[in-house]
Amino acid sequence: MNIIEKYFPDLTDLQLKQFAQLDALYRDWNAQINVISRKDIDTLYERHVLHSLAIAKFIRFVDNTDILDVGTGGGFPGIPLAIMFPKVNFYMVDSIGKKIKVVNAVADELGLKNVRAEHQNSKDVKQKFDFVVSRAVTAFPKFIHLVKGKIKAPNKNAVSNGIIYLKGGDLSEELKDFKNNVTLTPISQYFKEAFFDTKWVLYYPFF
Repeated sequence: MNIIEKYFPDLTDLQLKQFAQLDALYRDWNAQINVISRKDIDTLYERHVLHSLAIAKFIRFVDNTDILDVGTGGGFPGIPLAIMFPKVNFYMVDSIGKKIKVVNAVADELGLKNVRAEHQNSKDVKQKFDFVVSRAVTAFPKFIHLVKGKIKAPNKNAVSNGIIYLKGGDLSEELKDFKNNVTLTPISQYFKEAFFDTKWVLYYPFF
């Protein structure tokens, strides 16, 4: 928890309590359903929670923003962002039903009223959102194709509606056809731990 408080010192008592609950909740569920790598459970706050919250450093969503979290897995980045932005609406989908079971259980335990999670393939999602977020579910060109038509207008945030994508490594080849449209922000700009040295926030505006 200390690492979350280090970078987000203005959390409310409720937010602190919710973030503190994540460790026990994910340990319990991970013993039943492997939603997080076994070797990563001890670094949950750095490699999953804080990583997800890089998006909260990139943008402060205004109230009533609608966000689609594609391939959420066990709830990342959606669950940490839903704690951080309690008046923002999160719709979280994954093609693996048992992972959505975990997301719903965690959201219920935390009392998150701004989360809706469903077992669904992203291509079958019909509604539109201000932003689509995700953590490296596939190559970026393929991801754009998956969520095409799911971004609405007009914009109401300081950043135009589009995709906010978390990914690591050398992305030059993957983004060669998008270099004039994608903004790459190094997460090491926000967080100083070595884990983030090769991690990025990719932002792709639709309007």
